[in-house]
Amino acid sequence: MPAVDKDIRVIKAERPPERFARGWHCLGIADAYRDGKAHSFDAFGTRLAIFADSTGKLNVVDGYCPHMGADLGEGVIKGDTLACPFHGWQWGGDGKCKAIPYAGRVPPRARIKSWPTMEENKQLFVWHDAEGNQPQPEVAIPKIEECFTGEWSDWIWETVKIDTNCRELIDNVSDMAHFYYVHGARATYFKNTFEKHVARQEMRGKPRADLKVAGDNMDFGGSEVTIDELYSVATYYGPSYMIDYLSSIVNGMQVEAYLINCHVPIDQNSFTLHVGLMVKKLPFLDDEMNAQIAQMYAKGNRDGFFQDVAIWKSKTRIDNPLLCEADGPIYQLRRWYEQFYVDVADIEPDMVDRFEVEMDLTKSNEMWVADEAANKAAQQAAE
Repeated sequence: MPAVDKDIRVIKAERPPERFARGWHCLGIADAYRDGKAHSFDAFGTRLAIFADSTGKLNVVDGYCPHMGADLGEGVIKGDTLACPFHGWQWGGDGKCKAIPYAGRVPPRARIKSWPTMEENKQLFVWHDAEGNQPQPEVAIPKIEECFTGEWSDWIWETVKIDTNCRELIDNVSDMAHFYYVHGARATYFKNTFEKHVARQEMRGKPRADLKVAGDNMDFGGSEVTIDELYSVATYYGPSYMIDYLSSIVNGMQVEAYLINCHVPIDQNSFTLHVGLMVKKLPFLDDEMNAQIAQMYAKGNRDGFFQDVAIWKSKTRIDNPLLCEADGPIYQLRRWYEQFYVDVADIEPDMVDRFEVEMDLTKSNEMWVADEAANKAAQQAAE
């Protein structure tokens, strides 16, 4: 057997944790579930059923009927109950069977799990906790006041299944360098702050001079789009829901947006990704142009996520990433993330204590500017 070179870095990767993260998880736009129909949603290694009762309250219960295993999401809403499509057993939002149409009595143990829910920012959330504890007020999803003013667009929402472990998505919070190589933006300022159940990334940047960015070829009031400056404050509230305030200088004007990036684990190797965007309306533009700007931003952010997805499809899981001095605090972020996968009694101080770092990007930007100039020169020579 050949000798092992101890200087060679060997990738280590354990299996993803069997349990799912404790916290609020977004199931999408709330009103989409108020269409008079029942809905199924695969999450946390099982299936959920979602339905609105006669008051419009949204209920989430276990998705399979314990009678004979039918999918309750294929059932029919009857008053305040969800009727199983197989034998008509009627389930309330509290998880109790309210009636069996062909039987005189309901078995006393006819009960399924009723999942804690909340609505915020016009979205529906479900609470998951492997210990069965109820959510505490301090971890509630914060309200985005702009959702309710009428001065911003409606949410432009997209949902897609991603076949990888959701930790890949979380790593982006601290992965400063990938914005240049994957998303075409050069970070000029980058700061991470982790504390309690909140992880924040603040970034300023500029589009790469040697690449076209989303929207470059879009008409903007008769002129081509030019994006000069980018600013982002992306904050995870718990393990799965991120609110990202975005500000860009587009053709000399400030355009503001909120991006929602959130996910729900389906199993250990796949998750449902929700991407939502709303844009502040520019008062001097008509509704059509404001809608066009919102769609431009939505498309750009969607395309950006799928740039990440393309990487995830072929990369391997790595628990011991080899980092350099200009990388962000990946290990500290992952330590913060661990708090959601252990019992509350086992949360350690270094998972939740305040951690803050502002990166020095002077050298990185010198090298990137030189790289952009060389790439542009090569492009011009080839034309």
